[in-house]
Amino acid sequence: MQTDIDPRNLIGRKAFDRNGTKIGTIDEVYLDDATGVPEWAAIRTGLFSRDAFVPLEPSELIEGTLKVPFDRSLIKDAPDFGVGRHLSPEQELQLYHHYGLDITSPPPPDHDFGNLAGTEDADT
Repeated sequence: MQTDIDPRNLIGRKAFDRNGTKIGTIDEVYLDDATGVPEWAAIRTGLFSRDAFVPLEPSELIEGTLKVPFDRSLIKDAPDFGVGRHLSPEQELQLYHHYGLDITSPPPPDHDFGNLAGTEDADT
């Protein structure tokens, strides 16, 4: 998704699935904790329905509406974590898995505890 979009401008916009079927209206936008980039949208799927989380990364804002590249049924079956609260890393991981999205894992920690910085191994 375009990163120059103000997340406040997404709220209230209509969202459609990959087939052009209306999903609902965007209620909230969740930002990445580290980058501040919009990452998830909570879409109200009906008058008395819950909000469904959709990833913004593969989605597109086209002519004032959000086009989500997933089927409506998959979106409606997304894990329900409630809105208005912070998404934990575990909840985000569940959502990524639900949508079949590959997330890049963080780099492994530096386990080179035995050598001091700037010293060379004498055997090499």
